[in-house]
Amino acid sequence: MVLDILVYTAARLVLAGALVALIFFGAHWVGVGDIPLVVAFLFAIVIALPLGIWLFAPLRRRATASIAAVDERRRRDREQLQARLRGEEPPQE
Repeated sequence: MVLDILVYTAARLVLAGALVALIFFGAHWVGVGDIPLVVAFLFAIVIALPLGIWLFAPLRRRATASIAAVDERRRRDREQLQARLRGEEPPQE
């Protein structure tokens, strides 16, 4: 689960970094002049949010599935523990 989340997060950060560089250096190449790095960063975040959701959909689905699997395992373990505490036979799979 952690690896899936880290891969998805890293992909989103790389996308934002690439967009910052593209906006910052693209403005100089086009001849717009000096664009503050903060402005390039803010524009990159606004562009990267929807673009990352669209581009990295398979990574997001994999991370979501791994989180769901961990949640299901925790729920099942909690149910078994509660059944044992009540003195019942825990539900088997």
